[in-house]
Amino acid sequence: MKITAQFISIIFHPLLMLTYMLVLLLVVNPYLFGVHSAGEGKILILRTFITSFFLPAFAIFLMHRLNMVGSFHMPDRRDRIGPFIATGVFYLWVFRSVLNDNNMPTAFLIAALGATLVLFLCFFINLFFKVSLHAAGVGGFAGMVLITMWLYSKGNFTAWLPFVGFCTVSINLVLLLSIVAAGLVGTARLVLGAHSSKELYAGFAVGLLSQYIALKVLI
Repeated sequence: MKITAQFISIIFHPLLMLTYMLVLLLVVNPYLFGVHSAGEGKILILRTFITSFFLPAFAIFLMHRLNMVGSFHMPDRRDRIGPFIATGVFYLWVFRSVLNDNNMPTAFLIAALGATLVLFLCFFINLFFKVSLHAAGVGGFAGMVLITMWLYSKGNFTAWLPFVGFCTVSINLVLLLSIVAAGLVGTARLVLGAHSSKELYAGFAVGLLSQYIALKVLI
């Protein structure tokens, strides 16, 4: 059971959420990015993955090696301060770069700003109360799906799925799956003893709120 919970925690790692948001937007409507398919946006996906996942993760790894962070799991709130600051710098870099790109769609600008706000809100809250970053990540993803539905009112889209090929997918199904994913992540974190229910609910609320604030700022 704990192995499954650990696998879910890795797949839905909070640093991966912005890359997942970008991939979903490319699948739903690649024309927003000036390409004809999600595959044509692989350079943007790779760039986002490097700046929002690989570089922050490497910075945290270095902090751990320098004994600035006691554990990669960071059960102590004080262990999270350095990683929050380092990751926040990289996410500000991501948002600044997409903000300066005139071809970047509003939906991804909102997603990037929302992901950045999550970090800074969690950093502030972490000074007083521990929240689940995994829950904040999936909460932000669910918020992005809702915003995408509102911005484009797109009921269905064509996607390529492994072993299936091209098929029509409902955006409502994507929203349902994002909620199911949030439930799986919450359950996994409880199984691993990483968070309490209160910390999970708080994290999910912060994720949703951050995307809503980003929407209000940019629209």
